[in-house]
Amino acid sequence: MSHQLLKGKRGIIFGALDESSIAWKVAKRSFEEGAVFTLTNEPIAMRMGEINKLADECNTKVIPADATNMDDLSKLFDESMETLGGKIDFVLHSIGMSPNVRKKRDYTDLNYDFLTKTLDVSAISFHKVMQTAYQKDAMNEWGSITGLTYIAAQRTFPSYSDMAEAKATLESIARSFGYHYGKARKVRVNTISQSPTWTTAGSGVDGFDAFFKYADTLSPLGNASADSCADYCLFLFSDLSRMVTMQNLYNDGGFSSVGVSDEIMKMLSENKE
Repeated sequence: MSHQLLKGKRGIIFGALDESSIAWKVAKRSFEEGAVFTLTNEPIAMRMGEINKLADECNTKVIPADATNMDDLSKLFDESMETLGGKIDFVLHSIGMSPNVRKKRDYTDLNYDFLTKTLDVSAISFHKVMQTAYQKDAMNEWGSITGLTYIAAQRTFPSYSDMAEAKATLESIARSFGYHYGKARKVRVNTISQSPTWTTAGSGVDGFDAFFKYADTLSPLGNASADSCADYCLFLFSDLSRMVTMQNLYNDGGFSSVGVSDEIMKMLSENKE
């Protein structure tokens, strides 16, 4: 059911790859709620995914851009504003990639060139996106910029490897740029810390199936779905969150506040017996 929560708003959505992507869900819901937006991803991801299908469904345009490339980002914002007919009201940064994780490098044996790539793609690109928008004055006042993160920024999850450093950096950038953007233009910057989610990227982490079940068992509400994350993003894009900025907000069914659950204790007790 649509409430036209984003009617009249313009956006840019980074990272939609296929129907399992959170960014894909955000695009579908944004369209349902009355927003107009452009879609973007790096050219190689566009060839691998189905983003053009999504663009057709949302009556919009795909603008290829490498989020680590300042020239690409400059063209993206210019073309988006021209296509959409004005300044931007919301941006979703749903980007993350680790060559070390993909190539199964142990955390104690990282390839540092890979680490640099992880940080650039998964975190520093967030700063590059905002710096581009800021210098172009591309965002409307009270606009909203949202990045997706994970609790490994605060806690240790061994298989998450150097992505933990990337997410910690991402969250720090949100706070730092959020201050400057808020003071200068009233633009809000937040991150959403999402449950383990069955996406193409998330399910590529070693042991993801077991960890998904663990998080689901620990969380009193269970794991938050990609659809619920999309709803949270829409709330942050909307005027209902007008005074929320520089926050890392958990959409994880309560996982981040629970030490242990009855179910986990029961499982441990049964194993001991």
